[in-house]
Amino acid sequence: MEENQKSNAQRFLEAYNNIDYALKTRYNINRSTGFSDLVRKAVAINYVVRKYQDELIDYGRLRNAIVHNNNEEYVIAEPHIEVVKNIEHIEKLLTTPPKAVDSVARREVLTTSSGKSMREVITLMASSNFSNIPVYNKDKELIGVANGQKILNSMGQFLLAGGKCSVFLDNVQIEDMLSTLQNSNYYVVKNAKCTIEEALDEFDKNHKLLAILFTKNGNKNELPIGIMTGANVVEAQKILEDY
Repeated sequence: MEENQKSNAQRFLEAYNNIDYALKTRYNINRSTGFSDLVRKAVAINYVVRKYQDELIDYGRLRNAIVHNNNEEYVIAEPHIEVVKNIEHIEKLLTTPPKAVDSVARREVLTTSSGKSMREVITLMASSNFSNIPVYNKDKELIGVANGQKILNSMGQFLLAGGKCSVFLDNVQIEDMLSTLQNSNYYVVKNAKCTIEEALDEFDKNHKLLAILFTKNGNKNELPIGIMTGANVVEAQKILEDY
């Protein structure tokens, strides 16, 4: 039966069942878990579910109003077409989500080596207009991300401690600066299969996150194939809305 020949109830139930199956399968949630409990469990780990939580809870109640005694062959109500279109949109986001590297991530990733001086790194940032540059050591392993604001903060601390600007620029290497950072939670590495929803979830859970690097398998010893920064979040959200 073609989609335009299906009733609103059939389309709604199909999308509903696909969402239910997708979430339980992806997160290994017990098959007997009710839809509302399923949504509440997935809220903590899925950006799309978190965004549409209220609608999904309502759709769980609506599903019970549409069918009689859990018999989906016995439909007793027809949902509005706008409701059908919305649950189908959510279904598409959860079952066939777009990958970040194919849509929102910048594929041209500029990198630098750990032995570069701060002057060289700052000059590279100024000439490229990139404020987040991955740094790799001689073994081609990622040791951090050079970030313009963090460089400025480090330089300020160096000057406050009595250091000279010229010394910071020419005698301090980027690996030295990165080693002084308290933690590395301002960037993460994800594999090429990472979806926009998963990327947005990273930014949503960690407000200190500045960049996501994408590599083939998500390993730090692989060169990046894409990068997403906080500046891409609004664009990513718009892609999901229009998807």
